Amino acid sequence: QMNLNSSENMANGTSVEEFVLLGFPGTWHSRVSLVVVFALMYSLTVTGNASIIALVWMNSNLHTPMYFFLCNLSFLEIWYTMGVVPKAMGVMLGTSQTISFSVCILQLFFLLSLGSTECFLLSVMAYDRYLAICSPLRYSSLMSSALSARLALSSWLGGFLAISLLAFLTSRLTFCGPDVINHFLCDIDSCLALSCSDTWPVELATFLVSIIVVVASCVVTLVSYVYIISTILRIRSAHGRKKAFSTCSAHLSVVMIWYGSTMFLYVKPSAQNYLDLNKLVNTFNTIVTPLLNPFIYTLRNKEVKQALEQAFQK
Repeated sequence: QMNLNSSENMANGTSVEEFVLLGFPGTWHSRVSLVVVFALMYSLTVTGNASIIALVWMNSNLHTPMYFFLCNLSFLEIWYTMGVVPKAMGVMLGTSQTISFSVCILQLFFLLSLGSTECFLLSVMAYDRYLAICSPLRYSSLMSSALSARLALSSWLGGFLAISLLAFLTSRLTFCGPDVINHFLCDIDSCLALSCSDTWPVELATFLVSIIVVVASCVVTLVSYVYIISTILRIRSAHGRKKAFSTCSAHLSVVMIWYGSTMFLYVKPSAQNYLDLNKLVNTFNTIVTPLLNPFIYTLRNKEVKQALEQAFQK
């Protein structure tokens, strides 16, 4: 019956112009509790990442490529969370459950572009750590401020350009009903599940972009860490090994968390059968991970902790 209605709608030239976001099922009290948790995590994420940017900006000892890339990552995490949490809270409270088709595509493009940029930034940070540990004497000449600026800019441009075609193809899909998205945000899998037109081109483009962005950047990161770990293991003193590993342990933790969840979400031919599970992983990816990043870098980095102590003393 749904296929018949869809065919009739397509024949009549009608299409869905807005969607209803389902959010998380449950009682009013459970949803309000979840909103409180989201609001708390949102506040901590913005405050934590903004604090890192301010700390690096004010402390001249942190004006190095590694912390420049970290500032880019923190800036990205703030916008990534802002693109998800306010709308998600409105959906769960029932005050803002509808989203127009154009805004849905815009949110999808914005979030996927920032996610792609994060993949590129993490691989650039891994390359930076590779140069710092494997070529310490030549590091300052190899990773100049000009090169670090170009790498950061390339990450941002590459992330947004990679998703442009995908967002365009998704915007060309036809939606005839139902109009309920089983999510708290607009993601590619939910749109594909609701479309009544041929979704194969979008699924293929999603898979190819995922391979190029996620897998390629992950390979660069893995290769960098293979060289990093082999170099660390060749250091004779235990203190030297510990010091070398401490410079990249925070980044390695973030890489493992981010790529684990991202590969589950996007690097597979089709994910329409896993929408409920995708919702949970998306929560982790868009809300929990941006919150963890500033704490991981603060708690596991001696230079940042020293800069924090100096800031509090002042």
